[in-house]
Amino acid sequence: MSLSIRNQIAGTVTAVTTGEAMATVKVRLEGGQDITAAITADAVKDLGIATGSAVKALVKATEVALATAPVENISIRNQIAGTVVDVAAGPAMAAVRVDVNGGELTAAVTADAVAALGLAAGASVVALVKSTEISLATL
Repeated sequence: MSLSIRNQIAGTVTAVTTGEAMATVKVRLEGGQDITAAITADAVKDLGIATGSAVKALVKATEVALATAPVENISIRNQIAGTVVDVAAGPAMAAVRVDVNGGELTAAVTADAVAALGLAAGASVVALVKSTEISLATL
């Protein structure tokens, strides 16, 4: 199956906490960074997700925000450090490709944000993704 979701990063499940309807799944990405996905308890069961499972974390580019440094006092749990690889900017929007230590994320951000943050190849950034915006696929 082909998907339009640009961000697909491989990792291994390190922990699963299941509640009545939802679960949090901690994943160590191939580059060593940890993320958390919030998915339904049914999805955990149906996909057979358990500690040690190989998964791909899927995130739409429109759900990735960028900052120039880690952000404190925010509910977003996933803050992934990286380096800008490329910025493809148009008059309104830009696609910013970020190397996240062995993987790559693309963020769709406004051209104004690119200018305000000084985003260019080589810039250090932190990709911010809410746990509810990460889907998991089993391999």
